[in-house]
Amino acid sequence: MVTPPKPAPTIRRIPRAEAQAAVATGTDPNAPTRLNKRMAELNMCSRREADAWIANGWVKVNGQPAEMGVKVTAADRIQIDKAATGQQANQVTIIINKPMGYVSAQAEDGHEPAVTLFTAANRWAEDNARFFFHANQLRGLAPAGRLDIDSIGMLVMTQDGRVARQLIGEESVMEKEYLVRVAYHGLGQVAPTGQLVRMDDDDPVTTNVQAVFPRPMMDKLRHGLSLDGQALKPAKVAWQNPEQLRMVLTEGKKRQIRRMCELVGLKVVGLKRVRIGNVMLGNLPVGQWRYLAPHEKF
Repeated sequence: MVTPPKPAPTIRRIPRAEAQAAVATGTDPNAPTRLNKRMAELNMCSRREADAWIANGWVKVNGQPAEMGVKVTAADRIQIDKAATGQQANQVTIIINKPMGYVSAQAEDGHEPAVTLFTAANRWAEDNARFFFHANQLRGLAPAGRLDIDSIGMLVMTQDGRVARQLIGEESVMEKEYLVRVAYHGLGQVAPTGQLVRMDDDDPVTTNVQAVFPRPMMDKLRHGLSLDGQALKPAKVAWQNPEQLRMVLTEGKKRQIRRMCELVGLKVVGLKRVRIGNVMLGNLPVGQWRYLAPHEKF
């Protein structure tokens, strides 16, 4: 009997951007890498989830049960057991309209974390997602990005490592959109370090700020500022109304918008996040939450 030849392994096509990055850094995109990292790169799950699935025997490589720490290449075929995908389907992602005074993560300085708002009573009455609230959904629920204690608006919390990686992973370029109410405290001055610093002004402009804010400073907000010794990525900045800016960022340094504004003579007096990626805060009331709808994708 003639033994039929084994089928050739499926080769993953390397995206152009990934290939170009590999050339620039001198790395080989087809080089062996740890299985949990490869699974995260393919957006199958997070690394932590991958390790749990491997430990449970839910992952096969080229038809064989995977071992912890094994390395794979782009040519290797990774299979996931239905038990893993079923578990993943029950993971929830929620959107909270965070009020002022709540912290995003762990309680600190007497302030409550936003997760305490995740109760059956606080669910938005107009939420028509298929999920039913259950205390088990609190297990592993963590913020995918932060929102300052003095800021309000859209905060995403998730059990799904794929969502977290999209929003806060090292390679994430997810847009985050904010409405920023400002007052003008004076023209920014150039410090010896080359950075702009804010002048003190006892009589800030709080109405029709747009009329007095210098155009060169707006250009600086869009691109040209540095924080913590690093140049900031370009931002989309425009006037929403004479006292409020609409800002879209693709990075999230600590208190970034407030610090950016200070460098050009503005003081933030109100900040609200209204969008992350393609998902909008919409009409969700302050202090309430809803599930991410099945049709919504970041």
